[in-house]
Amino acid sequence: MDLIPRSNVVHKLEKRSLLIAINCIAALSIFFFGYDQGMMGGVNGAQNYYENTMHFGHPDPETGAPVIDDTLLQGGIVSIYYVGTLVGCLVGGWFGDKYGRIKTIALGAGWAVLGATLQTSAMNHTWMIFARLINGWGTGILNAIVPVWATETAEHKSRGQFVAIEFTLNIFGVVVAYWLEYGCSFYTKGNGSFVWRFPIAFQIVPLLFLFAIVFIFPESPRWLVKVGREEEARYILGRLRGETGEDMGKAEAEFQDIRNIAELERKTATRTSYWSMFTGRGSGKLHTARRVQLVIWLQIMQEWIGIAGVTIYAPTIFRTAGISNTDVQWISGLNTITYMLSTLICVFTLDRIGRRWTLYWGSVVQGISMALAGGLTTAGQSHPLGSAAAKAYSSGAVAMIFLFTATFGATWLTVPWLYPAEIFPLEVRAKGNAWGVVGWSVGNGWLTLLCPVMFKALKENTYYVFAAANVITIPMVWALYPESNQRTLEEMNLVFAADSIWNWDAERNFKILKEQNPELVQAAQRGHSVLDPETGLPVRSSVARNMSLDVNAMQSRHHDDVIDEKQTFKHG
Repeated sequence: MDLIPRSNVVHKLEKRSLLIAINCIAALSIFFFGYDQGMMGGVNGAQNYYENTMHFGHPDPETGAPVIDDTLLQGGIVSIYYVGTLVGCLVGGWFGDKYGRIKTIALGAGWAVLGATLQTSAMNHTWMIFARLINGWGTGILNAIVPVWATETAEHKSRGQFVAIEFTLNIFGVVVAYWLEYGCSFYTKGNGSFVWRFPIAFQIVPLLFLFAIVFIFPESPRWLVKVGREEEARYILGRLRGETGEDMGKAEAEFQDIRNIAELERKTATRTSYWSMFTGRGSGKLHTARRVQLVIWLQIMQEWIGIAGVTIYAPTIFRTAGISNTDVQWISGLNTITYMLSTLICVFTLDRIGRRWTLYWGSVVQGISMALAGGLTTAGQSHPLGSAAAKAYSSGAVAMIFLFTATFGATWLTVPWLYPAEIFPLEVRAKGNAWGVVGWSVGNGWLTLLCPVMFKALKENTYYVFAAANVITIPMVWALYPESNQRTLEEMNLVFAADSIWNWDAERNFKILKEQNPELVQAAQRGHSVLDPETGLPVRSSVARNMSLDVNAMQSRHHDDVIDEKQTFKHG
């Protein structure tokens, strides 16, 4: 394949080894994302940062714990990052659909390096606010494109597992951030600027490596088909799926599915701008507006069930539960290790029980743990500080926080990031995933801005707000979110072709369309291969015609064909 440079790893690796290599690069980006989130928890607790540089707090003269004088400034510095991710994801989605997944990853990594450098050198809160805005822009670009690249190269039967592994690295980033900051806190007794500047600068290392290495990795075959570079797409698919033995025909079947759905999307949707996607204008039976709303609200609810507060304000949460200031940092770090290990549960269950059931059991356990954390904290504070009863209740509250983060890591961490990359049409997949990042940015920015205010005003009652949000998600997912597990990316257009918003109507409509459009689901049929029965070699067919996402139109066409056959028989 002369069109792809010889340095590209696609020539040297194939099948699972190639998928693992792609997954490692995607995981590197996700590691940076996790590190950047976890980093601010420790930075906010560095005395030189909050007292001498940003000027929004002072240490308690007795305990040494941070006393926040300006909660709005503290929350604003954290949350402005998500304004950057919101803008960045929209840029990344547009750039990714136009110029490809690889170039977009490089753009995001380069921009994030600039933002991290500016954060490291910040001298006041105005400087830090603009630096975090720029850094957020780079993160938004990466978050919009990396899940898309990962899902477009993975097989549909193990797609969830591969993305779940990436999010293990995401939480590993949080773990590294916490423990690095914990170690730095002992340097110069935690009083110098090194305590918070070095952890911020550390993220530049993986970003530079990502920028340097991503260019030797293969482009998404689905994007290549979309822009007419079919020869390259077919070669990369062959390397990803294999071309010999039991694998013969798999790549060709998937390639034909992609070609067919790309042609169908071009005929169905006439407008692909962000505004058209949001309003649904020109999307026809693709119903992109419904998909946009689903991914935005799934990401918003991911934050409001409590994880944004636990990740960024973990030290504050543990202090609220009665933990001493000297123990807060290492307990927070231990919580992140539990968090990381719990993500391995999702690796083995997500493709077995599906996206919906993963969210169900997560919401139930998370809601219970948050409600109990609130009740135990209240009970502990009703006893004298340091008493056996107070310590027992505080320990129980901390255990519930640990249970919450472990359950979140096994369930809600991965699905809201995977789902947007699975359900959108190829024509606008990067833009569609960007809408999910918009929801994440809105939910995270909104919550991190309000978290300091809520903890100051409501204290332990904040846990009940998070518990209520978990309860709300159960009927929301049940009624509105169709399953994407074990379905090809191409099949998802059939799932969302129903005019009704309800999940049960979407499933019923999908079954009908799957029967009417068998040429769109070749790769999803077990054991199916597109082979010539005489030669045993893959058959390269032309793009299928007369495809439609309208059940009634297909039935009407079938009815007309039957009438024509009867008339032909009668005259014959």
